Amino acid sequence: MPYDSSLDQKIFAKAWESKSTRINVSVYSYNSGPKKIQITRENKDANENFRFTKLGRMAKDELEAVLPLLQQAITNM
Repeated sequence: MPYDSSLDQKIFAKAWESKSTRINVSVYSYNSGPKKIQITRENKDANENFRFTKLGRMAKDELEAVLPLLQQAITNM
């Protein structure tokens, strides 16, 4: 069964942003299934627009900023 975006329900979403990157923490439920956390990174391109990239490794300041968002996300699960 292919992915159907109309079945994806966003429960929670918050982001942390620095001058060159944004890390998004979200909780989704697909087709009324179990709630799951999604963490994504977006970096600014040459035109100052955010573009999706792999989350990869996180610096200490990023992790310290995202931890409270993860705690909030957990309360929405």
